[in-house]
Amino acid sequence: MTIELLMVIGFCLAAYSIVGNDVPQTLGTFISSNSHRPWWVLWVYISSILVVVLVYGWYASGVGDASYGRLETIPFPEGGITWLYIVPPVLLLLLTKYGIPVSTTFLVLTIFSPASLGSMMVKSMMGYAVAFLAALIIYRFVANKMTVYFNQTKDQEHSTKWVILQWLSTGFLWSQWLIQDLANIFVYVPRQVPFEFLMFAITVFVILLGVILYQRGGAIQKIVDTKTDVTDVRAATIVDFIYAMILLIFKEWSNIPMSTTWVFLGLLAGREFAISMIVNGVSKYRTSRNVSKDAMKLMFGLAMSVFLATTLPWFYNLISG
Repeated sequence: MTIELLMVIGFCLAAYSIVGNDVPQTLGTFISSNSHRPWWVLWVYISSILVVVLVYGWYASGVGDASYGRLETIPFPEGGITWLYIVPPVLLLLLTKYGIPVSTTFLVLTIFSPASLGSMMVKSMMGYAVAFLAALIIYRFVANKMTVYFNQTKDQEHSTKWVILQWLSTGFLWSQWLIQDLANIFVYVPRQVPFEFLMFAITVFVILLGVILYQRGGAIQKIVDTKTDVTDVRAATIVDFIYAMILLIFKEWSNIPMSTTWVFLGLLAGREFAISMIVNGVSKYRTSRNVSKDAMKLMFGLAMSVFLATTLPWFYNLISG
């Protein structure tokens, strides 16, 4: 099997596994709150933003870098793509099938650059902590009355203004997520992406997005659906906007890749704890249990990443001599 073919296979597997695992996390509230709309309407909107972000990043870099500089510290393998680099996205596909929200940043990028694991881990843990505290403070002290009002009126018809605001906040969030996580996919191709491959990548992404949105998020979506009031377009708007702002702040802070999964679950955890404090009928015990389950899944994904980063290269060298 040629190196070029392995590169394409690795790229497609990474795209499929990362879209299946990360997209429902990013667009989960959008999918849930728009479950009454045709899936293809969401698909056209999300795909349009994808095309703009990808083409702009590729063109603005001046050198064909579609990862927005996130791969500056992770060089393309000198010997090209081998089967060693195909294992992480295959494993990610299996974990996604069972609804385990592992970090694709840790699982994929650490194989290419084990030395980067420490810096990525520190930034991701900071992202979780910042997201948790921001959500806890905002929902507990700033938007507490609004949150209670949303909970009491969640079955009422909402203003069109909230629908517009939600679609705008989702577009903002989606663009920030793409800038952060495109590195996890384009790590499989040379850092100067040819225009022809860019068009191929866009086609692959658009098709995969169609599959995910047709399935209404897949297995990972179930995690989002267990959270409080995610089908409320008003609550979903605020969640998406806070999430997008946190990703924007960390994007401007440094080009070190980080786990958006950790940020996402940190945000939901802080929000759930705050809601359990201010809304009657929300069980604090159930909230703690759900947050603990999500945290355990994150730690499991981190342990898998560390294990792969330390054992796969050794095993590969042992087999290949």
